[in-house]
Amino acid sequence: MPTLFTFLRICLLALIPLFPVLVQAADDASQQSSDAPVKVNAAVELPNLQKVLDKIKQQVSGENNDSKLSTLNDMALELSGDADTLMQGIIPQRAQLQAQLAVLGPAPKPESGVKETAEVTSKRKSLENQKGKMDDQIKQAEAIKGGAINLSAQIVNLRRDALKTQLALNAGSIFGPRFWAPMFDPQSDDSDKVSDFVGELKDTAVLSWTPGWRTGTVLWVVLAVLVATLGRRYLEQSLAWVGIHLLPEGRLRRSFLAAATAMTTLAAIVLAFNFLDLAFTRHDEVMDEVRTFADKLVGLSILCGLIAGLGRAFLSTRRPSWRLPSISNEVATALKPFPPLTAALVFVFQTVEILNSSANTSVGTTILANGMTALLIGATALSISLRTNRVRRKMQHQGIQPEAKSTVVGLIQMAITLVGVAIMVTLVIGYVTLARFLSYELIWMGIVFGSFYILSQLVVDGCESLFSTNNPSGKSIQRSLNIDERHLSQVAALLAAIGKTILVLAAAMALLNGTFGSSTPIELVQKAIEFWGGKGLETLNIVPAHVLNALLCLVVGIYVLRSVTRWLDKDFLPKTTMDAGMRVSLITLFSNLGYVLVFLLGLSIMGLQWNKLAWIVSALSVGIGFGLQEIVKNFISGLILLTERPVKVGDLVSISGIEGDIRRINVRATEIQLSDKSTVIVPNSQLISQNVRNATMGNAQGVATITLTFPLDIDPEQVRDLLLEVYNENERILESPEPSVSFKDLTSAGIVLAVTGNVSSPRQVSGAKSDLLFDILTRLRKEGVVLSTPQTMIVEQRNGQKVLVENGDVPS
Repeated sequence: MPTLFTFLRICLLALIPLFPVLVQAADDASQQSSDAPVKVNAAVELPNLQKVLDKIKQQVSGENNDSKLSTLNDMALELSGDADTLMQGIIPQRAQLQAQLAVLGPAPKPESGVKETAEVTSKRKSLENQKGKMDDQIKQAEAIKGGAINLSAQIVNLRRDALKTQLALNAGSIFGPRFWAPMFDPQSDDSDKVSDFVGELKDTAVLSWTPGWRTGTVLWVVLAVLVATLGRRYLEQSLAWVGIHLLPEGRLRRSFLAAATAMTTLAAIVLAFNFLDLAFTRHDEVMDEVRTFADKLVGLSILCGLIAGLGRAFLSTRRPSWRLPSISNEVATALKPFPPLTAALVFVFQTVEILNSSANTSVGTTILANGMTALLIGATALSISLRTNRVRRKMQHQGIQPEAKSTVVGLIQMAITLVGVAIMVTLVIGYVTLARFLSYELIWMGIVFGSFYILSQLVVDGCESLFSTNNPSGKSIQRSLNIDERHLSQVAALLAAIGKTILVLAAAMALLNGTFGSSTPIELVQKAIEFWGGKGLETLNIVPAHVLNALLCLVVGIYVLRSVTRWLDKDFLPKTTMDAGMRVSLITLFSNLGYVLVFLLGLSIMGLQWNKLAWIVSALSVGIGFGLQEIVKNFISGLILLTERPVKVGDLVSISGIEGDIRRINVRATEIQLSDKSTVIVPNSQLISQNVRNATMGNAQGVATITLTFPLDIDPEQVRDLLLEVYNENERILESPEPSVSFKDLTSAGIVLAVTGNVSSPRQVSGAKSDLLFDILTRLRKEGVVLSTPQTMIVEQRNGQKVLVENGDVPS
């Protein structure tokens, strides 16, 4: 036993130096057990992640709501994180398998003569299969992670594009921290994305400055600067010289110069940007994203060129006497900085939006850029209105009378002010998208209306100048075709109307299609009521979007109908050989039929199905049968009067003891103006069913007949010559047929003579007879001829007897 204890003691003393090594080994074993990879069931989790990714893609494909897209974006980012976590869990397991395979070593080659046991071979094959599965799982996890990240980028692009149409989206007031958060507290990698894209732009600039390309870049840049400055100036001066020296005198010079000013400014700006595009992107190694960015800037230059060009054409501060609209010099000078300022604002902020889209920045950054755009454009709109009013008030204080504003100008200024106020209000309450839409729609409408005004003036002035006989072109056309000057005026008016109609259609299409990447106003309003879309109003099958289109059709149709009616009344029909009555009847008939067609077109666009309105038709039938039959009868009679024209506007008619001039034939009644300027309203059915005397139908002449009674002892020949002389000397009496005197009767009271003469119109009979009677009585008294005194018999009672007293004489 002592020997055994001695042996154990010696062994313990021998192990004492090994205690630190054993403790370290134990710690390493504990550390290895704690760092051991967590077993993950990738075979189960990866299919679930793939299903989630597919489900998110499916939901994104048909979604437009910003809040739901934001939720889906968060789900995509979370999915990307889960896929990355799963992948990080698989990598250590794969490394462990790789270590076990390294221990086993590679399989021996047959020529080496070394044989291993079947157990080792089976173990190696099992490990290799597990390693292959893990490699596939890692690739699948990387694909899911990349798909989720790409899906998140697509969702951000969808949200950015949806901001242009989702007007009801409240993104936060401009006075709130949410709006300014992307600038001071960025929560995304926007700065890195923008820096990367700016780096690509810098690399493009460096490529354009490499040897062999440097000279061309300098030439293109210099050419762009020359075109934008000297080229625009000299081209404008050349066109002004053409207008002054080659075009005929008249309004055509003014409208041509305005159009030339706008077009030269537009051409100079667009050419300059195209040259800059060629200077920096003509290298083959330029990235596609940079080329797309440059192409969008070139397209943007067209809009900015239109803004600047139209502003210079309207204000025309260098040639005030050639200014197309009626604007005073003081107002034009005050408004001069605003067109280039507006063009610069549009270019800068549209460039920022294009940059955000190219760099795939977050929605918050896009909203910030949109809000700043709307803020500055709205402030510019209010500044235009305020400065205009201030300049006009200053002119009044200085005793200078400002130009008289037309109703259209007043409406335009009011609209600019109201839109500017609306932009500011929507920014304050947080509707940034709506403010951005209003800002760009205001600018786009200004471009469309400005272009329409200048082009319509150019078309009208050009047609009038081309067919005017005061100009060589009109004289040449008249000699070649041998037509009357009046016909040339008609052709000019007709061609001008056709040109303006085409311009109106083009302007309407431009307004409905819109620009700046926004949807049409109709689509925007449809989305605001999308919960109604497609369902309709059940039985009538009326969709609210169709109702909006129908209302728009009615407004545009009525405006076009009134414009055409006004053109017919003022411009075209007065140049024809139609009389005034025929013109009024034609215009009235055209207007009535036009209103009916516009109304039916509106109902058709609204989708109203007449078979669904059987109850309304039945009710109308009953109403027509009882209470509306007179209205319908008068309406049909009015159409008959306008087509058959038994009476027309301007005719002198007599009906039911009423005599007067027809002033207007409406669809229900006719207005007859009496001699005392009062008006009688006669239902149209009476003019059809009763006897009507039309004194002026067929250009009838008036007959002025005066019947006089002379004593028996006069000289009939003398009196006849005297009466004929008076009639012949009166300027209203026509020479053909000649005046005549007829012996009407011979009575106890004397000789009855009637003198007759014709006047050009029945309306002149009364005035002519009055003048003739004055002249006849004066001449008869001068010649000593008296008229016969009427004989009166009075029976008086004298001394119980009846006595006849003639001529009122009472015997003494």
